[in-house]
Amino acid sequence: EAATGLLDEFEAHTSNVSCLALGKGSGRLLATGGEDCRVNIWAINKANCVMSLTGHKNPVECVQINTSEEQVVTGSQSGSIRVWDLEAAKILRTLMGHKANITSLGFHPFGDFIASSSMDTNIKLWDVRRKGYVFRCKGHTQAVRSLAFSPDGKWLASASDDCTIKLWDLTQGKTITEFKSHTAAVNIVQFHPNEYLLASGSSDRTIKLWDLEKFTMIGSLEGNTSPVRCVLFSPDGSCLYSGATDSLRVYGWEPDRCFDTVSVGWGNVSDLSICSQQLISVSHQLSTVSSYVVDLKKVKKTGGSVIQGIIQDNQPLTDPKDPKGAALRRSYERPTTTCSTPVRKETPEGERRSPSEDEGDEKVSSAEIHNAEDYKEIFQPKNAISRTPPKMSEPFPAPPEDGEVEPTVVSCAKRPAVGEGAPTAWPPPQPAVSTAKAKPQHHPKIILSTRNEPIGLNVADFLPSSYNNRPGALSDEEALSQIRKGHDTMCVMLSSRHKNLETVRSVWAREDIKKALDTAVSMNDLAIVVDLLNIINLQPSLWKLDLCTTILPQIDKLLQSKYESYMQTGCTSLKLIMKHFWILISDTLKATPSVGVDITREERHQKCRTCCKQLKNLSNVVKNKAAQVGRHGSAFKELQLLMGPLDDLL
Repeated sequence: EAATGLLDEFEAHTSNVSCLALGKGSGRLLATGGEDCRVNIWAINKANCVMSLTGHKNPVECVQINTSEEQVVTGSQSGSIRVWDLEAAKILRTLMGHKANITSLGFHPFGDFIASSSMDTNIKLWDVRRKGYVFRCKGHTQAVRSLAFSPDGKWLASASDDCTIKLWDLTQGKTITEFKSHTAAVNIVQFHPNEYLLASGSSDRTIKLWDLEKFTMIGSLEGNTSPVRCVLFSPDGSCLYSGATDSLRVYGWEPDRCFDTVSVGWGNVSDLSICSQQLISVSHQLSTVSSYVVDLKKVKKTGGSVIQGIIQDNQPLTDPKDPKGAALRRSYERPTTTCSTPVRKETPEGERRSPSEDEGDEKVSSAEIHNAEDYKEIFQPKNAISRTPPKMSEPFPAPPEDGEVEPTVVSCAKRPAVGEGAPTAWPPPQPAVSTAKAKPQHHPKIILSTRNEPIGLNVADFLPSSYNNRPGALSDEEALSQIRKGHDTMCVMLSSRHKNLETVRSVWAREDIKKALDTAVSMNDLAIVVDLLNIINLQPSLWKLDLCTTILPQIDKLLQSKYESYMQTGCTSLKLIMKHFWILISDTLKATPSVGVDITREERHQKCRTCCKQLKNLSNVVKNKAAQVGRHGSAFKELQLLMGPLDDLL
């Protein structure tokens, strides 16, 4: 029985179809754009058009559906962009600013932001609520064909006809890196759903995989006989589906493998999605749209022969014991709090039309519902097409108020890492605490701030060792009883931490930050100190010299901690002290002694001496750490440079 088949074929527009997009939440919502200047909304399992969106005055060149499938963004040949609310059946916003036709669009995973690119080679990040763009990214020399946001919303990847992929840091508004290994136009980019990995598909008939920690190519997946038009990671991230003109291929990496090839005559395939163990694809030819279904239960997703390297009699590869591949790669952190904001750039005059014209445009734009029953079923509260979780907090909060000291945004790594752009607001992330000793061989020496699983939560660790050697000897009830003991311990520990934090908070409210910090230090729990520092690191105006004398000995402990998140907090505090207090400390210690008794000056001199001594100790710690290889070493090398002036004074 065939794994694939044509699902449906229908006339989508009165003239040629120019673009298509599938909703990734349900896998079954389809938006089409045409040369008739209309955008039509369809459900893959419904016969008729659900809704028509009118208002563009030029052919629609690009369309995308957001994660929750509540909004659609469309771009036209003239460079105008429209954002539509499908549930309210109305236009939300018209965005003007590009001077040529729109070539790609992307929705931010959880904020009210949209990325767009145009034949003018510019990429713009728009704040939908404010009409104007946040910033413009320039660098590609030819049209950008695909835009993708990282799952945590901190980075944007762009693929271009100039054969390159660029990675942009949205908190800084600048390029992080550029990948140049493709030999023809890059048509599509997609981030891995969990790990720091990016896939790109090109007209050179290859898919390349990029490690986003080391910024190196870790795989080149070959075998396609025509340009790669779309790629899609499986929901669990274990394999990659690619759509070329004549086939679907299923790939693995580390090592590069092709698990399966399915011949599909889908031609101009434009998008892929997954719905209930089925891969849905859509393609267009003139005014017709075709949808195809591939039964993933009948497609191999393991085994396969190695693409590069030695192939022995085309034997299937044994599955690696660790399904994530040989490399332990970091995972994305989905922030539940806000992160640092770019400095907003006002849209220059003349780059977008006046508000009155925009509003006029929006008045003539309309959403015409063709099938009320289908519309209610899909877009009204009790949806038949399952929705993704609600959107989280916006990624770019309002800039600091006037008069505030801009917080020093510090990443413990030299390269801005996703999820590490800035210290998070209250409550800061806690390291996972094990109720049992983790086996050292299972965990790296440094416990990373972002992990796939809590440390030490291995059921065997909770059970008596005598039972571990005799599987089956322990009944379910006994096993649960043992696990509950660990649970009770964890609850007691977390309750104690919560109580301590409440105490620190009340001291801060009643007295001041210095007393609150002294209280936290006296509790002899570094986690409480980290929680407090993660708050005050964002507010340099709270810092005073006597606060530094309390914090510096704690930084010593943090920099030598096994938890990466603790190291990052320590780095942030140390950089803040060097930036805001080093000149004061240095000038005070170099000053000529004054004549007579000046108690205030003497106290300040004593505090500066204490801080200088503590900084000298930290300088030695930083030098030792800077000798390490890898990410942590480079972070401490940066600190070492910052602490260079210490040697001059001492």
